[in-house]
Amino acid sequence: MFTPDDYRHMAYALELAARGLYTTTPNPRVGCVIVKNNKVVGEGWHEKAGAAHAEPIALELARKKATDATVYVTLEPCAHHGRTPPCVDALIKAKPARVVAAMRDPNPKTAGKGFDQLRAAGIQVDVGLMEMEARELNIGFIARMTRGTPWVRMKIAASLDGRTALANGQSQWITGDAARRDGHAWRARACAVLTGVGTVKDDNPQLTVRDVGTTRQPMRVVVDSRMQTPLTAHVLGPGTLIAAAGADVPRSVALRAKGAEVVVLPNHDGKVELPALLQELARRGCNEIHVEAGYKLNGSLLAEGLVDELLIYMAPCILGDTAKGMFHLPPLASLGDRLNLKITDIRQFGDDIRVLARFN
Repeated sequence: MFTPDDYRHMAYALELAARGLYTTTPNPRVGCVIVKNNKVVGEGWHEKAGAAHAEPIALELARKKATDATVYVTLEPCAHHGRTPPCVDALIKAKPARVVAAMRDPNPKTAGKGFDQLRAAGIQVDVGLMEMEARELNIGFIARMTRGTPWVRMKIAASLDGRTALANGQSQWITGDAARRDGHAWRARACAVLTGVGTVKDDNPQLTVRDVGTTRQPMRVVVDSRMQTPLTAHVLGPGTLIAAAGADVPRSVALRAKGAEVVVLPNHDGKVELPALLQELARRGCNEIHVEAGYKLNGSLLAEGLVDELLIYMAPCILGDTAKGMFHLPPLASLGDRLNLKITDIRQFGDDIRVLARFN
């Protein structure tokens, strides 16, 4: 069904789409390549919400050459009005002979409608080329569209014996510069960085992207049941969300005066209802959540089945049994109760090893 040239052109479209890795949220990352007589006559990628989509950019470059050409796009052309007109209308007007898409759009507003309209206009549509790569590029967008919550990636820096901080809370720095730079790249692609008030108190982090060039900073989210975030905390400011479990009007006023927003999402134990928090972040357009928290919040997120992926940096050192672990979890009765993962990638950064693993 697909030729070597098809794969080559789609690979380039995916490369273009990846240029929006840090900027497209809440929209998906999309690339488009228009080919005629085996020559690229137009190309484009979506940069940010409100800006032109990949297809109109490529069509503008191709102009009349788009007629009878083949259009390679990493996601089904949108068929609904958003901040910009439907891409499928622009494609139908340009009259290409064929559209090759990596995958169907999971957004219910399009979800197959774009393909149906293209076929109704007499345009050949082929779907599924390099779909796995396309899905990986938009794994958070797919999660938000299909299940109503973002993709949750938990980042942990640990010693070889699985310890993340000394007993007194000190954790800066377990890993080296190269690992921390890579961690910032993962922060940059996320829509929000989530932590707990304990980490704020112990480390006073900024949770901003500093080692990667980006025009957008992710939202900063602090799980703080009793609104104990110090008013001098570096994390406070515009773009910060404090998730609390109860209303404390004076404290809310003080936090808002520092630029933060406060949402109250209690559970029956008087803590923050974590599934509700993820639903709230999805409602705000968050596709990927990057967790950088302590072992207590890490454990709570795991125990509730809210984590999709672990991003673990392991340093060649040992901190000992008194140091804090990765997760605070209840004891297991048997090995059959363990949480199983699939390791998807292992790489070295400086002296440290990075492990990517997903829950089965």
